[in-house]
Amino acid sequence: MNHALLQPDVQKWLWDHADADVHRIALSSSPFQQISAAELATQLTARRNSRKKLPTWYATPGIIFPTLLSIEQASSETTARYKAGLVTGKSVADLTGGFGVDSLYFSRRAQRVLHCEMNSPLAEVAAHNARLLGSENIRFAHADGLDLLAAEKLSFDTIYLDPVRRGLTGKVFLFADCQPNVIEHLDFLMAHCRRLIIKSSPLIDLTAGIRELGGVTEIHIVSVRNECRELLWVIDENRSATPEIIAASLNSSDKCYRVRPGAEMVEPEYAAMGHDGFLFEPDAAVMKSGAFNQVAQDFGLKKIAPQSHLYTGSQHVPEFPGRVFTIREVTDWPIFKKQKGTAGNVIVRNFPLKAAELSKKYNRGAADTDFLIFTTNLTGKQIVISAEILQYY
Repeated sequence: MNHALLQPDVQKWLWDHADADVHRIALSSSPFQQISAAELATQLTARRNSRKKLPTWYATPGIIFPTLLSIEQASSETTARYKAGLVTGKSVADLTGGFGVDSLYFSRRAQRVLHCEMNSPLAEVAAHNARLLGSENIRFAHADGLDLLAAEKLSFDTIYLDPVRRGLTGKVFLFADCQPNVIEHLDFLMAHCRRLIIKSSPLIDLTAGIRELGGVTEIHIVSVRNECRELLWVIDENRSATPEIIAASLNSSDKCYRVRPGAEMVEPEYAAMGHDGFLFEPDAAVMKSGAFNQVAQDFGLKKIAPQSHLYTGSQHVPEFPGRVFTIREVTDWPIFKKQKGTAGNVIVRNFPLKAAELSKKYNRGAADTDFLIFTTNLTGKQIVISAEILQYY
């Protein structure tokens, strides 16, 4: 960490140039002898990238930002707040601390937090920011978390781990493909805590993950604004054979939808599409959970078709975990193609054409509230549903 960034005149300059052209700044001469133009540009860019993701850090004077990659890899405040609600006990170890967002929120729930980070400058930045944000109960260690647990014989009520996802394709589907190898160190980790929380990519298959870990208490599928961000695997000392699956949709009002074992065995009702009523689109977290039939049962809805995963109902259900639309019109795809001047935000479910192709043609100049849902109904007919959005997420 470059401590020269903390000088009052530098901090004032950064605030005064918050909206400046960072490319021009990076190519210009730095006004400060101990700070390069590239460092100034990085601070400005990283702060801008944190505006929505990390509003507390963005709005606090004196915060130092790390590389753009570290900001990209950091948890958002929304997901960190949710994770803090999963910790148990008085002590928490964050073995892959990074920029320190999760550790800061853990410190508001636990009495004692350990933040481990192998990147020394990043650990120093996280420690500086935590003090600035008022957290005094975090111990920052520039160390490998697993080595530190072993060397100091440490135990915690909760251990949190966000292993690095690696692989030749850039996409990871197994815990064994992560660094550290969670499967290889699982028994060691459980010997040092009562609860282990592992963050993974949403790309990991739920069934495969359960099989790999060999006993999971809970799986939390976390989405923000209909985008599945992460999976949280909770393992307690008394491992469970059948984990509870929670689809957490984190928006202006959070909704946590619990999946019931065996609910998918019950076939839902199916509906012939009419020209009125309401259309329901489950949130990404619910879609990842696979509760396609359960969501119809729980909210009294009828499914359009087995593979379409869209639902209709006669009334608005505000508790529904997803988007709700008022149906204006339902048109057969061959007829719709001949119409002119139709515009709307495009949703595609079980339809032969790609969303990008349809958006290019129909999304131009569409109002934010107008949607076109391209799907297939129960008889196999391709249809287009014109709708107005009533509820976001």
